[in-house]
Amino acid sequence: MKKRNWLLSACTVFLLGACSDETAQEPADPAQDEATPTEIEEDVASEQKDSAQIEEQENAEEQELEEASEQAAKPRYRINPQNSKVEAIGDANEQAVLITIDDAPDTYALEMAETLKELDVPAIFFVNGHFLATEEEQETLSEIHEMGFAIGNHTNTHVNLKQSTESVQQEEILLLNDRVEAIIGEAPKFFRAPFGVNTEFSKSLVEQQGMVRMNWTYGYDYMQGYMETEALTDIMVNAPELNNGGNLLMHDREWTNEALPQIIEGLREKGYEFVDPNEIEGI
Repeated sequence: MKKRNWLLSACTVFLLGACSDETAQEPADPAQDEATPTEIEEDVASEQKDSAQIEEQENAEEQELEEASEQAAKPRYRINPQNSKVEAIGDANEQAVLITIDDAPDTYALEMAETLKELDVPAIFFVNGHFLATEEEQETLSEIHEMGFAIGNHTNTHVNLKQSTESVQQEEILLLNDRVEAIIGEAPKFFRAPFGVNTEFSKSLVEQQGMVRMNWTYGYDYMQGYMETEALTDIMVNAPELNNGGNLLMHDREWTNEALPQIIEGLREKGYEFVDPNEIEGI
């Protein structure tokens, strides 16, 4: 009897052990199997291909940006230092004129800037320091600059440089440069002397400051007989001096402000485009 019980116990232990071995040897869930070497190689190749495509795309985009930047940086016009005409470079449109506004920002400069912006016409606003004395005037300059217009130096107090000492000339130019930079974050890129009168000293100083110097080819709004809208419009559009590369002088004046839309319209009807100051050589 004891022998029989011993055999039953032994069989039971054997069967339990066999079951344990079978359980341990059962294959794992196929979904949890590790990837095969072939699958790993395919994944790596796919990742490398994706990475190469991304890098190729990034390189192409970078090259496009560089080409666009180079194209934008190439000047399309230059100012002739002898007569202040705007000369086309390369394939730039020769039938173009430059719009400039002096004595800003006095009373009408902001409104004139808004008119030009609405008509999609670029321009240079030449400013004087004595029109930047108040916070309101400084804010006006900031608004004109933020609208995308170029800012030029017209000296601090509109003095005749030829009648000034070199120290005064230097102060008139550099003081305004510093003031403008403090207001808009950058110094003026262009210079126009009051009355169109320069000296050898002012020419040298302006060049050292990296500004483009210019006078103008014609302007009439400061002359007797043209200080009203109709007469000024007519002469600015039909002046004998109007031709390709015209550098048009206007001022922050009531009659000029009123005539400005008609002047622009008249010039466009004659086929003229408007030079973007940012495309002028030397800035």
